Amino acid sequence: MNDPASYTPPKVWKQEESNGGRFANINRPIAGPTHDKELPVGKHPLQLYSLATPNGVKVTVLLEELLAAGHSGAEYDAWLIKIGDGDQFGSGFVDVNPNSKIPALLDRSGDTPVRVFESGAILLHLAEKFNAFLPTDSGKRPEMLSWLFWQMGSAPYLGGGFGHFYSYAPHKIKYAIDRFAMEVKRQLDVLDRHLANNEYMCGDEYTIADIAIWHGTAHWYKIKSMRQRNS
Repeated sequence: MNDPASYTPPKVWKQEESNGGRFANINRPIAGPTHDKELPVGKHPLQLYSLATPNGVKVTVLLEELLAAGHSGAEYDAWLIKIGDGDQFGSGFVDVNPNSKIPALLDRSGDTPVRVFESGAILLHLAEKFNAFLPTDSGKRPEMLSWLFWQMGSAPYLGGGFGHFYSYAPHKIKYAIDRFAMEVKRQLDVLDRHLANNEYMCGDEYTIADIAIWHGTAHWYKIKSMRQRNS
């Protein structure tokens, strides 16, 4: 492994067979399936393909909230996608999510199965489908959407970036770790300042924005406390 301080980016980047990182076996520059593997399909109208990561659990939480609220149509089958083993690159999963990321949903409640990928899109699809966990005041809908997409645009990249360079990269890079940690703390301050004056993200109403933010950013607080202990 080259000394990171002496690394000069090439003019034309080429993939190395292995960069030594923990996820080197699934890190590749092209999309599409790597192998043929059909997805299992259960008996319920909703088929969820996911993993219990901070991003992956959001949809499961919403489905359980819907069932607890009496929406029987939210019955679902959950199937484990082992991303460390490359399950997300199987042909069946790529058909549901061409971006090969969990979670992914196949809604078979209608005449034609509908695929939904990206956690925010799945949350919005289910909330609209069952008319639940959406603001009842139309004026609050833009606020809910703003916070929902704030989480989508910030948490996976920042939390994943910090986690990768802090725990999984083959060597520690101070600049990368500090940059991600600083931005994570800034985003947490955005969240803390908003919740200081609001019970939920949209005032006093529990919505899918809360589900996305609570489960998608809980690991941020671990990062924050980790950096405080090490500082």
